[in-house]
Amino acid sequence: MRGLSSGRLAGFCELPLSASLRSAPLPRGARKGAKLAAGFSSPLWGEVVRAANRRGVAASFVALTVMLFFAILHAAAYAAPLQLAPYKDDLFAYPAELSSRDDGDYRVFDYREYRDINQRDAIPERRVNDQYVSLGVRRVQQDEALDSPLGTLRTFAVGVAKGASVITVYLHGQGGSRSQGVDDFTFGGNFNRIKNLMADNGGLYLSPDFSDFGDKGAGEVAAIIEHYLRLSPHAALFVACGSMGGHICWKLADKPEIAPKLSGLLLLGSMWDEDFFKSAAYKRKAPVFFAQGSHDVVFPVERQEAFFEDIRKRSPGYPTRFARFETGTHGTPIRMTDWRQVLDWMLSLKK
Repeated sequence: MRGLSSGRLAGFCELPLSASLRSAPLPRGARKGAKLAAGFSSPLWGEVVRAANRRGVAASFVALTVMLFFAILHAAAYAAPLQLAPYKDDLFAYPAELSSRDDGDYRVFDYREYRDINQRDAIPERRVNDQYVSLGVRRVQQDEALDSPLGTLRTFAVGVAKGASVITVYLHGQGGSRSQGVDDFTFGGNFNRIKNLMADNGGLYLSPDFSDFGDKGAGEVAAIIEHYLRLSPHAALFVACGSMGGHICWKLADKPEIAPKLSGLLLLGSMWDEDFFKSAAYKRKAPVFFAQGSHDVVFPVERQEAFFEDIRKRSPGYPTRFARFETGTHGTPIRMTDWRQVLDWMLSLKK
């Protein structure tokens, strides 16, 4: 799978077995080790084998040692946290950092409308320049209708539906729909990026519809997530909420069928909720990422910053980060958040 850099460890050590090791009779268990080591050419491991032969160490013991070494390598590969393979990282990198504090957990970025909208977009706020998108991902995009006790639930699904490594869900704000989260060209191409990141890394991206921002809508979203978790029970689960969608993010944080599975919440130009401190997700320290424009008139940045600080004070060491886009407005975080950087941070914390 792309993104598992440790998977390349298989080519780390290649050494030839000495002639005596190749010709010596080996126990059944050791034969696989010999086959695994055959053809390897690392000088270091060659010296190990030759030294063992000079000292009369049994060839089968050397083969078993080699087997153990590769077992450790394979265990390390599986134990290493998943990290997403790059996708257009240079184009979607954060602008210059103006300041930071809290060991880098709080950062302020130099957002500029002329550069980050007018120069980035071919048609400002409607169509990003072509180099920011790759449309081949549409081949793995489906508009799904799921039957459930709550009625027919609609969601776009992009990537691997069964056996996904990661599931990322985007919940739109007031006046939005499931189509917003799969629009390749708006918000600077950032939805196209998360679609490609999920598809390229064996993951799944969901952009659902829901009836409202209350309990009914939260129940519908939870049912959709549960459906896909049954198909991918070991997937890391991230929920990103834009604007009013944050109401559902906070509700999911305390839903017993979702909270234990949450690997992280992303609040993008969204709101705060004091009830979070009573939630199951808070108690198990599910990571939370906030992104806010400094000129957001819908949800003032000062209120969201205060909530971020409250989390840190109530639970020192809680995994939470804040990105402030200076001069940015309400929709800026959806355009400017670096999906890969945020998700890789959260994946690195997954137990």
